[in-house]
Amino acid sequence: MSVSDQGATVWLTGLPSAGKTTIAYALAERLRADGHRVEVLDGDEIREFLSAGLGFSREDRHTNVQRIGFVAELLASNGVKALVPVIAPFADSREAVRERHAGTGTNYLEVHVATPVEVCSERDVKGLYAKQAAGEISGLTGVDDPYEAPASPDLRIESHTQTVQESASALHALLTERGLA
Repeated sequence: MSVSDQGATVWLTGLPSAGKTTIAYALAERLRADGHRVEVLDGDEIREFLSAGLGFSREDRHTNVQRIGFVAELLASNGVKALVPVIAPFADSREAVRERHAGTGTNYLEVHVATPVEVCSERDVKGLYAKQAAGEISGLTGVDDPYEAPASPDLRIESHTQTVQESASALHALLTERGLA
């Protein structure tokens, strides 16, 4: 199996507006240019199509992460690089996904996009921090709902100190180091 045929799940976890999706799409573009099969499993799209009807309780968030993890493992075990920019706020949910991958011998990397909440709230890509501050929503991860940062991710990216391309390059370097790019 050539490198470009070897699949992997790359889970990018972090707060809302940390830069997860932007980094994932930049990496996807680079990997595709190198001949890899790549899918980005965007958390917002998954919630709309695969996890419609789920709320944001701990149980619903766990179910959502497990569904995404199942799809990612299915893709990765079939030679696709599955890039997953999904918050996945709870360590036990992420660990269950890692274990699913380990059980099938499928490559899995956890990347923490470690952007401080102050920077995320300034970026506020979807206006969630403003809505939370105005009292229009509650349960915002990292503000009034928990976020359990990974203790020992495969890579920690501080997107507030580097460009999107630098972040994507750091992730590409990790994939190369692991024989996946």
